[in-house]
Amino acid sequence: MEHFDLALVDWSRAQFALTALYHWIFVPLTLGLSFIVAFMHTFYYKTRDEKWKVMTKFWMKLFGINFAIGVATGIILEFEFGLNWSNYSWIVGDIFGAPLAIEGILAFFLESTFIAVMFFGWGRVSKKFHMLSSWFVAFGSNLSALWILIANAWMQNPVGTKFNPDTARNEMVNFFDVALSQTAVFKFLHTISQAYIIGALFVISVSAWFLLKNRHLLFAKRSILIAAVFGLIASIFVAFTGDSSAYDVAHKQPMKLAAMEGLYDGEKNADLYALGFLNDRTDNLNFKGIRLPSMLSIMAFRDADAFVPGVNDLVNGNEEQGILSAETRMEKGRIAIQALADYKTAKKDGNTELANSNLKLFEKNYPHFGYGYFKNNEDIVPNVPLTFYSFHIMVALGLFFIAFFACLLYASIKDKLVKNKFVLRISVWSILLGYIATELGWIVAEVGRQPWTIQDLLPVGVSTSHLSVGSVQTTFFMFFALFTVLLIAEIKILMAQIKKGPEEGGSHV
Repeated sequence: MEHFDLALVDWSRAQFALTALYHWIFVPLTLGLSFIVAFMHTFYYKTRDEKWKVMTKFWMKLFGINFAIGVATGIILEFEFGLNWSNYSWIVGDIFGAPLAIEGILAFFLESTFIAVMFFGWGRVSKKFHMLSSWFVAFGSNLSALWILIANAWMQNPVGTKFNPDTARNEMVNFFDVALSQTAVFKFLHTISQAYIIGALFVISVSAWFLLKNRHLLFAKRSILIAAVFGLIASIFVAFTGDSSAYDVAHKQPMKLAAMEGLYDGEKNADLYALGFLNDRTDNLNFKGIRLPSMLSIMAFRDADAFVPGVNDLVNGNEEQGILSAETRMEKGRIAIQALADYKTAKKDGNTELANSNLKLFEKNYPHFGYGYFKNNEDIVPNVPLTFYSFHIMVALGLFFIAFFACLLYASIKDKLVKNKFVLRISVWSILLGYIATELGWIVAEVGRQPWTIQDLLPVGVSTSHLSVGSVQTTFFMFFALFTVLLIAEIKILMAQIKKGPEEGGSHV
């Protein structure tokens, strides 16, 4: 990739990663907490019990604080597509822009309209409409996530589109193929269920703190019970959707799966290892822990005898398995790039026959188009150690959450929470584990697909804007300072409200 400005690429990636990671601190709490608030509001509407009203208003207030600050990072994130990734935005604008436009027009409009009713509708609108407004906000928040995740899923699995050689842009040919692709469905379900875990952990963390301080006991117990049920269902759902996502990755992004599992040499009856570490040579794995025979083949292809390709197979090729080498794909990619240039030249010169010939050659080699920008085989390999460890820590935490929520639910039903200080202390800090798990999930998703902006079609290095490295570096540190200030502000405001506790008789519940 000698013709890429690697410094510009790296700093542009760093800036986008910084914004995305900060943004994802706020988003999952918004998604998860919105439904918990809606459930509590519904209990108040059904029972007319003022204690449910107190709970609803308290968690609604914390939801509002997080929502307001999260919007700022989201706006900056979308602007970065045009500022730092203008080549990418040009090539995919017709596809990527559609879900983002729908998100802004439909989802955000629904969310922002009813959020005012939700916060200020107490005593001003009917109880039923007020309760429904909480559900509209929850659905609007999740619809917003849906369209953004559809756009991201298309980058991982570009379907429903066709490349226009005359404009050098991808154009949408089937909206439903884009919106309802297997990758989009699994990514959405897996991501929002992770967000629901964050929402549940947040409620549990705050409520556990109240119990340790011997404050608002009934309030805290009820909150933990609801959050434990919500979190247990979400954590089990995360496991199922994670398995489906891995299956999809195996078919659409085999290099990512190889990096996730640290698999360098492909094999049939591939085993899945619960624990492992990369050795000094980083060309294979030494494993410690539980070995699950043939489970990787089953997970990836639903067949115990299936061959799972490793990094070396995808780099060097595997003729027996019909896997082309990276060198072969790079050669085909260069043919596609040259054919596109020759097509444009011939069409400009009015040579229709030559233009059509080059167009056919281009279309034949287009599936390898992105490989033509690379010089070395190793360029197509992501950061294996980072992807591997991020994936395994994430999975371990996912299993922990299932046990954690189940334990809390049992203790809540048996009314043993107050006496178990050890579990309460773990509960207070559990929210940090939730954020670690969900951020690692994004690292697996995005680092694992490097070096691609669009899988197999557009490398990251070709996607950047023509900016100076200094300008990107400057904005990186500006955003870092801004996001850090926003995060500190949110934590301080949340802590002030938490210490204040529920209002309207909250000290007696």
